[in-house]
Amino acid sequence: MNYRELGNTGLKVSEIALGCEGMVEENYSMCKKLFDLAEKSGINYFDLYSPDPDLRAAIGNALHGRREKFIIQSHLSSVWKNGQYERSRILSEVKDAFEESLKLLQVNCIDVGMIHYCDALDDWETILKNGILDYARELKSQGKIKHIGLSSHNPEVALKAVESNSIEVLMFSVNPCYDLQPASENVEDLWADENYENHLTNMNPERQKLYETCQRNGVGITVMKCFGGGDLLNAELSPAGAALTVNQCISYALSRPGVSCILAGAHSVEQLQESLNFETASNSEKDYALALSSFTKISWKGHCMYCSHCEPCPKKIDIASVTKFLNLAFSQKAGKSDKNIPETVREHYKLLTHHAGECIQCGACEKRCPFDVKIRENMKQAEKIFGM
Repeated sequence: MNYRELGNTGLKVSEIALGCEGMVEENYSMCKKLFDLAEKSGINYFDLYSPDPDLRAAIGNALHGRREKFIIQSHLSSVWKNGQYERSRILSEVKDAFEESLKLLQVNCIDVGMIHYCDALDDWETILKNGILDYARELKSQGKIKHIGLSSHNPEVALKAVESNSIEVLMFSVNPCYDLQPASENVEDLWADENYENHLTNMNPERQKLYETCQRNGVGITVMKCFGGGDLLNAELSPAGAALTVNQCISYALSRPGVSCILAGAHSVEQLQESLNFETASNSEKDYALALSSFTKISWKGHCMYCSHCEPCPKKIDIASVTKFLNLAFSQKAGKSDKNIPETVREHYKLLTHHAGECIQCGACEKRCPFDVKIRENMKQAEKIFGM
């Protein structure tokens, strides 16, 4: 299992993590089976968005004797009322649900307290005004949660939260189809067939800015909807009009800036194992670039996907990393002086074994790029900005 830093939290998380939706299978007995495989395979991170008290109790039992082996991401504002799930912004309900969660999980604290499901700007204002964020901060000061997070499907809302420096972790939906869609307060727009009827070109700039801002600010992204609810794995259901594999979906999401782990939903041990197989898959099995470049409804022309098809470089330049740092620098500079490039971006670029200034402009990389990226121009820009 590979492990990644969760932003600036100091936590190291397994890049394959565990979603909770399938744990209710087999009258909740699936929960322990999934945790047994998770422990055996090195998964150390899981998400619990559901307020179902029976599920929380099942997870508590599954964690018994091995709490220290798992990092818990659990949600504030996800409450159980009248026998069903609801999202609440009523502070008293949020408090009661959290305290009950600690008891059912049989734990004293939550590692990441995720403010649940904020997809509208006015809802973010409600979180600020109704005391939800203040309550999360209070819990952190009491040691009942260690880090504050937010879950969202809307890049505009998520970016506002990230730029406010109020959150340390963002749970966000990341896959190559959703990344084409602009911000919306209606999550159903991400699935709507009519939004994919016309030819779509390149990542929505708000989403790219969100990912880059998270990486620059040290906010770790935990990914939901990596498989688009399973639609991306089925050619008939996929908005792209063609299917991707589990390995391709995971590889795409993990290559986005700021991403720390994939929350793999599984309704069986076999489904979780399929996601875990990513860790031993070959590079060709993980390769999403050629699949994306062949989609009839989608074009990523001119947009670097960090897929590394441009390599090998005769000067051994890590072209994908250079381009990623260049994009991070551009997003921060916004036309201002080079001095505005964050120190972390500049220093991480310096740590690369080879730099853009070594490029001999041979163009071999551009011939291999499936997306027609102007790589030689990018190398010139990187040398100019970073001075090497």
